[in-house]
Amino acid sequence: MTAEPQEIRKGRKYDQVLHGAREVFLGEGFEGASVDDIARAAGVSKATLYSYFPDKRLLFLEVARSECRRHADNALAEIRTSGPPAEVLGQVARRKIAFYTSDFGLRMFRVFVAESARFPDIGRAFYRSGPEMGRAHMVDYLKQAVERGELAVEDFALAADQFHELCSADLFHRAIFSVNDSFTPEECDRVADGAVETFLARYGA
Repeated sequence: MTAEPQEIRKGRKYDQVLHGAREVFLGEGFEGASVDDIARAAGVSKATLYSYFPDKRLLFLEVARSECRRHADNALAEIRTSGPPAEVLGQVARRKIAFYTSDFGLRMFRVFVAESARFPDIGRAFYRSGPEMGRAHMVDYLKQAVERGELAVEDFALAADQFHELCSADLFHRAIFSVNDSFTPEECDRVADGAVETFLARYGA
């Protein structure tokens, strides 16, 4: 595939190609993933793959964007942001923890961190599609909660980042460095409840 990104083309086998690419990229990384392997995993010919994505880097970024959108859409659909802050933040915390301790979440994080040093545009695109988008959703919620008089926040972006870091306490580092490969519900609840309690102690109205 060419080095310069070109426009992608959507069609009948677009989702099929993305699904195959997702599995290969997460297993082999960007450099280790070959066009032949991706086409085989997707069940399409190389010609079909090229017709949708003439640039492997563009396919890699599209996989990242689609996965981040999917997780964000699922979270937004399940969380009732009009509820009390303790309830909303608790749901957000548990979803964050469930994602970053999952096999998929860890593999995705490791792949993008590993590739971003050699391919900064990949790292930047992943940040825009994942962490930055998650922060924007959190900022939107915080503004709504402030308008309702439920929270007292001035720097919304900083507060959103602080909550994310609170949710990453303990478990994320043990997971990313392979100290533990699974966590009990009690361990996850401990971090989630602690994140909510600490955040509300600082920003509760």
